[in-house]
Amino acid sequence: MRLGRVGILLLLGGAAACGSVSRERGHDEVDRLVRERTGHQTRWAQGSPEDEQVNRWVGELLAHGLTHSAAVEIALVNNPRLQATYEELGVSQADVVQAGLLRNPSLGAHIAFPVHGNHDEIQFNLLQDFLDIFVLPLRKQIAQAQFAADVLRVAQQALDTIADVQKEYAAVQAGSALVAYRKTVIEANDGAAELSRQLYAAGNVNAFKATTQLVTNEEAALDLTRDELELLRHRERLNRLLGLWGPRADWTIAEELPPLPPADPPLEHLEALAMKQRLDVDAARKQRLLMAKALGLARRTRFVGRLDVGVDAHQDADGPRVIGPSLYLELPIFDQRQAMIARLEAQARQAEHRLDAVAIEARSEVRLARAELIGARQIVERYQISIVPMRDKALDEAQLFYNGMLLGLYQLIDIKQAQVMAHAQYIAALRDYWSARADLERAVGGQISKPTNATGDK
Repeated sequence: MRLGRVGILLLLGGAAACGSVSRERGHDEVDRLVRERTGHQTRWAQGSPEDEQVNRWVGELLAHGLTHSAAVEIALVNNPRLQATYEELGVSQADVVQAGLLRNPSLGAHIAFPVHGNHDEIQFNLLQDFLDIFVLPLRKQIAQAQFAADVLRVAQQALDTIADVQKEYAAVQAGSALVAYRKTVIEANDGAAELSRQLYAAGNVNAFKATTQLVTNEEAALDLTRDELELLRHRERLNRLLGLWGPRADWTIAEELPPLPPADPPLEHLEALAMKQRLDVDAARKQRLLMAKALGLARRTRFVGRLDVGVDAHQDADGPRVIGPSLYLELPIFDQRQAMIARLEAQARQAEHRLDAVAIEARSEVRLARAELIGARQIVERYQISIVPMRDKALDEAQLFYNGMLLGLYQLIDIKQAQVMAHAQYIAALRDYWSARADLERAVGGQISKPTNATGDK
């Protein structure tokens, strides 16, 4: 009896010890997954950092201008939506803890007052669901599998945020370069417009040519306004991704749009790589296994209802005090979990179809992103190697002809406009290349230049 009581106390103590929620659990795994695939830290490996610590750290990164690396790291720790996603780990971990707890025992009491006689009838009982002890390990395994899938989903959300930041940062770089270039063009056009006015006043050009130049100058000003608004849109999208507001939203960019790299990493076997390291595919795979476990548990326990084992103490009004074990067994006559099993079977099939869909979509995204990266490189190289140099050369030669009075002013202005358009299109093509590269890394599930170890194919 004494050993039995000790065993019960140890069991209850162990169950209570499992009921703690750790702030750090899951965050270290998310940090590892993100760091392996991108080289960036989430700074959540030890759980949620304090707000003051985050504010101080963000201020230090912004002090010397916003770099590409700083933008990604700020988003990983300061993006409000991503922080809300991080908190899902706490919710999921609480479910794991709950699944590992035994149900509380039930204590009952009954007292009856005699109509005749002097003794009351008293009854006490203490009941515990006995089958809960055997189901507990399986229930905890299912909750742990769900937690593992949630970790992958949270990490995938972090990777998606990184890709969005990379695209918006490249757009801001390109927009800043384009606005700066447009301003130099406006200055040149202002000089040409003033010269056109003077020539018209002197009677050297007709009204048609003078008006054409003025309209060209106004259109260039409109292009500048449009580019400034587009740059503002990308800045504000980036501010939302970084969680910045107030004075901190007025950051300055510290890096120019990088040129086209000499070559891209090998682009073969990217579909297989995506199947190995994409976290959403792995999460769908784990969700399928999770539903299979849940379905198996429901099928194994369908004919077993609630089994309460306990102790019953009783004293009749005119009888002795008695104490002994009690057993209450639920009879699965009407509810044999047939509805629950049917639901889980549908959810298991649903998980299988979702895995197929995610895998097919991932492969398609890789193929499309790879084609877009190759096409974007070809467009940039065409501008870089032929179109822009040829436009620059044409302008230089036109300037010589103009200086020799062999070319008119307005012909020179038209050639200058074509050169301006070529440079603007080159900047846009370079932006599209870096955006396509970010999309390809998102589709593959990590840096295409740095493959990682993975969990296996579907």
